[in-house]
This record gives sequence, structure tokens and C-alpha cells, in this order.
Amino acid sequence: MPDIRTALVIGAGITGIAAAEWLRRDGVAVTVIDRTAPGDPNQTSFGNAGLLARSAVLPLSEPGMLLASARMVFDPNSPLFLRWTHLPRLAPWLLRFFGSGRHDRMMRGVDALTSIVTDAVDQHAALAAGTDAARFIQRGPYAYMFRNRAEYDRHRLDWDMRRRAGFRVTELEGAALAAHDANLSDRYGFAAMLEDHGWLGDPGAYVAALAGHFQDNGGKILTGDVTEIAAGRVTLADGQRFGADRIILATGAWSDALTRQRGLRTLVEPERGYHLFLTGPSFQPAHPFMVAEAHCVLTPMDKGLRVAGISEWGGFSRKKSPGPLDLLKKRLKQVYPTLTWKAEETWLGFRPTTPDSLPHIGSPKDDPSIICAFGAQHIGLTLGPRMGRLAADIATGRKPNLDLTPFRPDRFS
Repeated sequence: MPDIRTALVIGAGITGIAAAEWLRRDGVAVTVIDRTAPGDPNQTSFGNAGLLARSAVLPLSEPGMLLASARMVFDPNSPLFLRWTHLPRLAPWLLRFFGSGRHDRMMRGVDALTSIVTDAVDQHAALAAGTDAARFIQRGPYAYMFRNRAEYDRHRLDWDMRRRAGFRVTELEGAALAAHDANLSDRYGFAAMLEDHGWLGDPGAYVAALAGHFQDNGGKILTGDVTEIAAGRVTLADGQRFGADRIILATGAWSDALTRQRGLRTLVEPERGYHLFLTGPSFQPAHPFMVAEAHCVLTPMDKGLRVAGISEWGGFSRKKSPGPLDLLKKRLKQVYPTLTWKAEETWLGFRPTTPDSLPHIGSPKDDPSIICAFGAQHIGLTLGPRMGRLAADIATGRKPNLDLTPFRPDRFS
């Protein structure tokens, strides 16, 4: 085992905090640096659907994605939006993305994701054990709502892949579905249920609680903007420098700017995701579910109901587009026509998406002191504890019990 006494973790989202806490438990002196505090609304970890989606074994690109995407961007009712001024910058990335949808490549992606995502709920439980964060973890089923069985059958490949990964699917139809959720619109007549999933009652508070436990037990968190990384050293925008035996990059969608300094081409694209949060809803579902036609998820949370989803390609602008939010509201009314609420909030964040939908986990070949742990696309919250634990294992010299080759950070270089 290498001699590691100190570590810097760049990024205070779920992955960074998980890496820092696992390292702290190993006796390493750890400092976390980020521009924003753990659990802050500007953290991507704050605004997701709150799912611990351990069945998320499917890459985003699949056969036929090119034609499907072309149709979707011109359809105002589709969950895919594009800021056309961003297209020239996005085009090279898209070529890689569509290429990843070839059947053989997709299947390799399924196997890789299966190896790291299926134990997600247990990974969260292990990380949160003995901390105040544990109270936010909920366990239960996760469902996909379809208009009818025919719509479900059109997604047969997706469900075959989930069964291949070991998941049992329970089908609810007609009266059985209506009895399961009496508030559901008759627009939806079929559901596919997956047991033994999880979700968080408050994702932002959950990450903040984990960070608080980390600090209460000797960990340090600093506010700063890391602008330069080098072997064993980082530099902040204000000129401060910090050194450590290992540096873990858990900077999500912002990682590409730092890895390029090391000659590493990671191709992380900021995918803009939205949510609508309703406080004081007149009712809530018993568990989270995805509306298949809308690609949005409804999740019951401690302080209200979250409706999250939509994909928009448009860079890092903080300006919210009206189209995605209007569509979320429209879909919500189609699902629950009688739902009322007291107040609503909207949110925009940036998912770190790679062309092959696989995160970057590991070190560049020329610098083992830097460890990448970012790029988990739509399942960053789900994978955060697992990725953080893998990063800590790599830093301390423990050999992970899985093949990390598909996630090597130099695979696009």
C-alpha cells in the first residue's frame, strides 16, 4: 500500500464528499475544495430526481438514437431541447455519442454500468451509516409509467437489458394500476415496477449532512475556485496553493477544463437538467416513478414533490429556458390532473455527460497522484458513493474488486 498521509478532493458534490469521507475513515488527512458548499443549490447533487436508481444499466445512446434525436429536437413535446447556437461546439461530441449507440458498444456499456450501479442503495447506506444523513434514505419500489402495454413493448430492448442485469419486473395494468395509485390519470394504463430501489427525502440536506459528519470528525472543507492542477498541487483563482499526496478530481461537468491541463481529453459535456419542486402538494405518490413518454421522474420528498428530467444541450449558461419547465408542468398535469400545491420552485443544473455514458474513474497513465471520479451523466447521485469509494481505494492502493478498464480516464485521448 502506498504511503498516503494527505489528500485533496476537488469538488464537494456527492462523489467528492464520499471520496473524502472514505479517505478520512482510512486515517488520511483530507481537505475538500469547492466554489460552493456541500448541499448548495448550485451543486448538481442538489437538484436531481433524488433517485438511487440501481437499475440504471442502460447507456443514453442506443441503436437508432441519431434519427430519434433529430425528430425529438423539432418536437416541442419531446424531453430533448437544443440551443442551436451551441450546436457547432457540441457536434464533435455528438458524433462520439451516436457512435456509442452501436449495438456492440451499447452492450459493453450495459455490462460496465451493471458492474458499478446495481449495489447503489447499499453503497449509500454504508456511507451514511452512523451519520445524520442516514435518515434521508428511503427504500422502496421504482416504477415506469406507460400509456399502455404497446408503449412498453416498444421499449422491449431496455427491459430485456434490465432483466439481463438480474432485475425482476412486476407488471401492473388497468384496474391493478388504478388501485396502486388512485390519483393517476387514465392516460396511463400500464406500469413496470422494479423492487428494492431507493430515493432521498432531501438530496441537498443529505450531502450537507455527510459533509457535516466529515468536518465534525476532522475533515476540512475550503471555499475556493481551483484553476490549475499539477502533480501533487492545486492552485486557486486567488493564488493560494495547496499540496497533497493524492488529488481527487470530482468536479462533475466542470472537469474537462482541468483535465485538459494534463493533456487528458475526457469529453465531459454539461447536459442541462431541470426540476420543478412543489411545496404543499395535495397528495404524493408512494414511491418515485418515471413517466416514460416524458422522460421525467416524480419523487416524493420530505418537503414536497419533485418533478425532474428533461435534457437540454446548451452549455453552462445559468439562464433557464422556458420550454423545458413549461413541458414539465404540462406533463405533471397529464399524470395528476387533480393535484394542487401551495408554491413552486424551479432549478437548473449541469449533468456531467460523456459520449459513452460511462464515468471516468482512475488516474492518467503519466500521473498516479491525480485520480478522476466524475462523468456519471444522469446517475451522479446514484453512483456518487460508489465512485467516491473507488477513488479512495485507488488513492490508498487497494485493488478494486472489478475491472475499471471501461472507465479509464484516458480512453478518449
